[in-house]
Amino acid sequence: MLEVVIATHNLGKVEEFKSLMDELGITFTCLSDYAPVPEPEETGRTFAANARLKARYYAKVLGKICLADDSGLEVLSLKGAPGVRSARYAGEEATDEENNELLLANMKMQVRRNCRFFCALAMANPEGKILVESAGICDGILLHEPHGTNGFGYDPLFWSTELHKPLGEATMEEKNGISHRAKAIRKLVNQWKKMNR
Repeated sequence: MLEVVIATHNLGKVEEFKSLMDELGITFTCLSDYAPVPEPEETGRTFAANARLKARYYAKVLGKICLADDSGLEVLSLKGAPGVRSARYAGEEATDEENNELLLANMKMQVRRNCRFFCALAMANPEGKILVESAGICDGILLHEPHGTNGFGYDPLFWSTELHKPLGEATMEEKNGISHRAKAIRKLVNQWKKMNR
């Protein structure tokens, strides 16, 4: 059976990948199942570039097929910021609260609050070949203050136009139904199935 390493230590993310990719009959492991490996520097200017970079890096280091994702929030009025720096928007060691506070401060004078969560996925083999890649988008409106305590990151500030509620108030099941990562995973699954018919 094919084994694929998911390039994360986030067990919640691993479970999401496993549940949405179960039909492929792949055995999934994650970085926590291996000896510690230094993280690569995410130098890409796009989510897709960073996903490919991480997939190739971990596949080469671990000698196994690797699936990596890169995702974040893009705000139209801020020309796509926080973008690839979403997790480090307020600094390298910034907390979710600090990132949210800076975003709200930068949006104080903005009327247009359209935003989206974007996720890019890439799967690479140890030789560095990208086997398959995909992307998913979740559209929304940036709120003026946090709502709810569910989720993480920018979820409490994100009004989902599909759920008609803040992601901070959405259940995990609701979020997984419309999330950018879930959409990207479903596309990846379809591509994988076509390639391996």
